Amino acid sequence: MADDLCFLSKDNEKDSLIVKNPKKSPLALRMVVLIFVMVCGVYICSICLKQIGGRSTARFLSVQVVGKPCETTNIEPSEKPYVHFPKPKTFSREECECNPVRYFAILSTQRSGSGWFETLLNSHMNISSNGEIFSVKVRRSNISTIVETLDNIYNLDWLTSASKNECTAAVGLKWMLNQGLMQHHEEIVDYFNSKGVSAIFLFRRNLLRRMISILANSYDQNAKLLNGTHKSHVHSPHEAQILASYKPIINTTLLIPNLRQVEDMVNKSLEYFKTTRHIILYYEDIIKNRTKLVDVQNFLRVPQQDLNSRQVKIHKGSLSSQVENWGDIEKTLKGTHYEGFLNEDYK
Repeated sequence: MADDLCFLSKDNEKDSLIVKNPKKSPLALRMVVLIFVMVCGVYICSICLKQIGGRSTARFLSVQVVGKPCETTNIEPSEKPYVHFPKPKTFSREECECNPVRYFAILSTQRSGSGWFETLLNSHMNISSNGEIFSVKVRRSNISTIVETLDNIYNLDWLTSASKNECTAAVGLKWMLNQGLMQHHEEIVDYFNSKGVSAIFLFRRNLLRRMISILANSYDQNAKLLNGTHKSHVHSPHEAQILASYKPIINTTLLIPNLRQVEDMVNKSLEYFKTTRHIILYYEDIIKNRTKLVDVQNFLRVPQQDLNSRQVKIHKGSLSSQVENWGDIEKTLKGTHYEGFLNEDYK
């Protein structure tokens, strides 16, 4: 070892001790550099992993909260296709996010009491029926616009005065048979069945009374008897009396064909939609027996409440007092399938 550090040398007869510095080892330097690089690398990687891990965890937690499915364990298996948990784009359901919602459609004909019936449903704190949506022609111009409109309604994104928003338990609309419903019945039946939409059929037994109501309403659209305004439905006995003062003349030549046409349309609609979950109601039955409204609430699976409407009936009393040519109508319907319409069927 000493030989490496020093040696004796003779120069000019003098002895001298020469001390030689040791050579630095290249291997040692390399090891120092390598260790430094490794330490820096580990430090940088640890910082990056913390940041990435933080983001991933936050993203995972976010997905877990938003995507958590609502419980349906207390719902009968047969009912599950008709239970929905909409996620509207226009507002947040907040604490009612996991409250189940039922979809429905009131299928009816004009002047069959559907407006009055809908106000009854909307008096329920958990039912939203959005009116005669497809009275606007552009919404029923083709099946694509119909489906788009229905999707908005059932996703709770169709906002009207009837909308209960967050805590709606049943949402729907009023749909007349002649508003694209019969024309596109196959596609609409498929939509109802795939989306779990329940149909509420509401018709009038006495089609003669319905015809008188249609003629009177049509007359008022032009005459505007109520201070220059037209109203299909009224909220006071005085307004009802004014509208009921008009007595139409019915064309008896077309009477039976018109009654048959409406009857056929009603029967076809029941045939077309027989595969859907549905209930059939008649205006006269609800007038005479208000427990029918309990049946409707049970059908929609909503808590039972007393349902009320501010609408006032316009045409009351016997049919003979509501038209000008009652004698001709009697002669035309006597002995026919429609003779029963001449009799008073409710008070």
